[in-house]
Amino acid sequence: MYICTVKKILLSFVFICLIASSYAQFAGPAGTPGSTAMYRDSSDFIAWATGAQLELGLIDISNEFSGTASSGDINSPIGFPDGNCISLGDSGVAILTFPQPITNGNGPDFAVFENAFSDAFLELAFVEVSSDGINFYRFPAISNTQTATQIGPFDALGDATLLYNLAGKYRSNYGTPFDLEELNGTFGLNVDAITHVKIIDVVGMINGNHVQYDSNGNAVNDPYATAFPSGGFDLDAIGVIHQAPVGIDEANAETITIYPNPAQSNGTIHISAQNEIEWMKLISVQGEEMRLSTNNSISTDNVPSGMYFLEIQTSTGRHSAKIVIR
Repeated sequence: MYICTVKKILLSFVFICLIASSYAQFAGPAGTPGSTAMYRDSSDFIAWATGAQLELGLIDISNEFSGTASSGDINSPIGFPDGNCISLGDSGVAILTFPQPITNGNGPDFAVFENAFSDAFLELAFVEVSSDGINFYRFPAISNTQTATQIGPFDALGDATLLYNLAGKYRSNYGTPFDLEELNGTFGLNVDAITHVKIIDVVGMINGNHVQYDSNGNAVNDPYATAFPSGGFDLDAIGVIHQAPVGIDEANAETITIYPNPAQSNGTIHISAQNEIEWMKLISVQGEEMRLSTNNSISTDNVPSGMYFLEIQTSTGRHSAKIVIR
């Protein structure tokens, strides 16, 4: 009998371990082996959102008189992730737009930044994309977080290894990547011309009238109730990894040469193009216009070292390139 009891205990232990291993199946926090977290200064980012529309949610969705979230403004999620966020409130929505459509390249195509102060205090959001600004399609999100106990407003109980395709699984300054290939073939969506990205706050409650579910039908458990002005998902930025030129007819695409690249601060960048250059702009990663030129060269006088974007308008359309200034 003793042997049987020990055997049952061992089998139970193995079963529990198998359950745990089956749930802890996704990429872990930033800095851990296999993590997909993308640091904000990564050279993979070639553009940032330049426009936003907001539909802020209530401070507490279960109290219709609680008022809407009020931390941040419409400019907060635009440009480089600098910690200046817009708090969406319960089930609040932000729709971000970009200077050029996002395309389906090799690997992740964009990343969403939240401002979590630790690897365990995670406020989450669903992510949807659109190629027409009207019809949106959601990435299949998974939350294997337990649903027996509600995560409270100050509980640091989040676990990135239990989350997939949910924005906010990584701490501040690290973006959660999304790969458009997962939506390839979706009727009504052109994954090579994504013009809008929608971020929808996950309320996080596991009981009540406002439970939200992942693609497997599991309730998504995250901090609730965050009944304060900065409650809900805090959107910092969306970084673009793959993008398409605007207004380019591929049949008439032209070759443009930019030199030198990297360029020197207090120097000059020269551009050679098949067609007449109407204008070009040197733009910072924060979206600030640094220089404007209407000829084939642009000055870098007093431009700090760093990564920039060069937008070039020719008679065939608009082109964009990443450039480094040393």
